[in-house]
Amino acid sequence: MVGRLRRRLISFRISEQYLMKTLLPTSTAGSLPKPVWLAEPETLWSPWKLQGDDLIEAKHDALRLSLDDQRRAGIDIVSDGEQTRQHFVTTFIEHLDGVDFENRKTMRIRNRYDASVPVVVGAVSRPKSVFVEDAKFLRAQTDQPIKWALPGPMTMIDTLYDDHYGSREKLAWEFAKILNEEARELEAAGVDIVQFDEVNDCAVATVEKAAEGLKCETAVHICYGYGIKANTDWKKTLGSEWRQYEEVFPKLRSSSIDIISLEAQNSRVPMDLIELIRGKKVMVGAIDVATDTIETPEQVADTLRKALQFVDADKLYPATNCGMAPLSRHVANGKLRALSAGADIVREELSRDLYYGDERSEP
Repeated sequence: MVGRLRRRLISFRISEQYLMKTLLPTSTAGSLPKPVWLAEPETLWSPWKLQGDDLIEAKHDALRLSLDDQRRAGIDIVSDGEQTRQHFVTTFIEHLDGVDFENRKTMRIRNRYDASVPVVVGAVSRPKSVFVEDAKFLRAQTDQPIKWALPGPMTMIDTLYDDHYGSREKLAWEFAKILNEEARELEAAGVDIVQFDEVNDCAVATVEKAAEGLKCETAVHICYGYGIKANTDWKKTLGSEWRQYEEVFPKLRSSSIDIISLEAQNSRVPMDLIELIRGKKVMVGAIDVATDTIETPEQVADTLRKALQFVDADKLYPATNCGMAPLSRHVANGKLRALSAGADIVREELSRDLYYGDERSEP
């Protein structure tokens, strides 16, 4: 009896260590707020406050600071917080040939609002890498896993007026090839997960093309947008249940993408839709980015418990619903701490279940 108990305790300690270190790795879905000395806070597309070499140094300082904020909050899979880009889509496109940013045209963005956007005037190409040097810099600062977000092909199309290809499909395919070039170089720079931020009606084949040949893990993030007024107003029109994931999830389940990232906290997305991607790793948004209210750890834990009904614990990645650039650093850091603490609660519950599970089933 004593030997059996001792073996159980040793097994429990090993299993508990495994659980606490590897289960429910936390991450962010996208951007984090920039410091006030780099750009105007709580604002998208905020202009830089510095120029030249001073700007380069300031971006690196901001990247270090963002990394430190994530570490202090207990985030497991860190990111650049998008500190070196003004916008998660536009900054990448600015580095491409074939796009005119001077002579803009007005178009409807996702049937929500009108915007003045750049124009595709010729064959698009990437003359050089866009974020690779930033990724190398981040890799040198940490030995934690790094996730790097890129805009998806359809997301890029949604922010451009096409005056050259005359076909969304053709343009999406060209963007997918360009993104694949960047993703391969990011992987070589030490990035562990490359994420593509996409729209609900994304073409899965183009995302797979963007991820083609990568040996690191790949993710696709699909949510209902930043917590800005245009998005929150649009959400009010979607009814009592948001079922937009229903069409794309079965396609993603059969795709080569490793991780599916979705919105859940304070959302009207039915949690059981996760069943449609059973077998995939799922990055569940347990932090609402559309409010300054900081979640309690228990609120985060409750969202994760609900998700665990439809995804195995070893495939659940707690995250934010979307990027947090429009929030203050104080609020964003509080939300990151809540995310980490909520994941800790559920990890502890899972470790107790592991230890007591056999005993509870014994007569």
